[in-house]
Amino acid sequence: MASPITIRLGQRARRRIASDGLQALDVAIIPAAAGGPKGLILHGIDKWLFGEWLPAAPRERRLIGASIGAWRMAASALADPVAAHKRLAHHYTHQTYPDKVDAAYVSRTVRGLLDEVLGGHGGEALRHPLHRLSVITARGIGPLADTRGVRWREMAGFLLAAAGNAVSRARLARAMARVVFHDARDQGAWLREKFDAFGTTFAVLDEANLHAALVASGSIPLVLEAVNDIPGAPAGTYWDGGLIDYHLHLPYQRDPGLVLYPHFTDHIVPGWLDKSMPWRRAKDEALDNMILVAPSPSFLARLPNGKMPDRADFKHYGQNHAARIRDWTFAIGESERMAEALARWAEKPDLKQAADF
Repeated sequence: MASPITIRLGQRARRRIASDGLQALDVAIIPAAAGGPKGLILHGIDKWLFGEWLPAAPRERRLIGASIGAWRMAASALADPVAAHKRLAHHYTHQTYPDKVDAAYVSRTVRGLLDEVLGGHGGEALRHPLHRLSVITARGIGPLADTRGVRWREMAGFLLAAAGNAVSRARLARAMARVVFHDARDQGAWLREKFDAFGTTFAVLDEANLHAALVASGSIPLVLEAVNDIPGAPAGTYWDGGLIDYHLHLPYQRDPGLVLYPHFTDHIVPGWLDKSMPWRRAKDEALDNMILVAPSPSFLARLPNGKMPDRADFKHYGQNHAARIRDWTFAIGESERMAEALARWAEKPDLKQAADF
């Protein structure tokens, strides 16, 4: 039977695994992509990774994410990560919206969803003895510096940003800057030396800004409201971190450890606006120490509609919430097969099964 997962390796990761096998103690960074409901397909891996495999080999690790990836990593840093991931999967799946909905309604729903996921214990994510959480957001600059919920300003600003990005990714840096909210015990040294065109600011995560940073990191323009003036961070308008860092194309090669990246696809797209530009897929030294695990085509073919959950499902199913919840729940259940396959591969890595980037 075909494997439910695909694996890609950077060359440094391949050499280390060939020499020493895959050791949990070697894993230093866990990235988590933006992508909305697509992140649900990693539920099984998240539970196994943070509930079993990594705790058996304790060391300091960086957990970094944008949008739903940030929510997944925050859940992973709580005292009971398995219970937190179950809450995330349940409450995300059970979101329901009326036929006509505005951004304020969606934002209220998302804030409530995060309240349920954190369960009043968000501070645990900032005190975990070994995990160091970072949440990526995008702060508007230039025409997006202060839209303050005025829809035509937002639309005009993002149209300009998209037009600039179509010419070059560097031009997007004229419309937004990266803000990394990070654990106070990890100053993010590996990100501080400039690595792309975007300005990057760092803000310390604390209990006063954790919830706002997580909401901002998932605030899709024109779908949710922006989050304004987050405590402890530069004043301004904050949006979905995936706008800049959709699949988190970061300078991982600066860390001597391995990067284990459970992902919903087998490639890395730098920014959300680059999705339709295959020539912008990452293939550089940043992936040298990476192990990327994704669902295989044969696995996806067995899911409802032949694909993983995605944001288009809200429109596809419309007001038939029960059908969408049924199909998403089935897909989440199937994700356990991905976790089982990864656990087997981690136990005895077959490098012939792993492709190069």
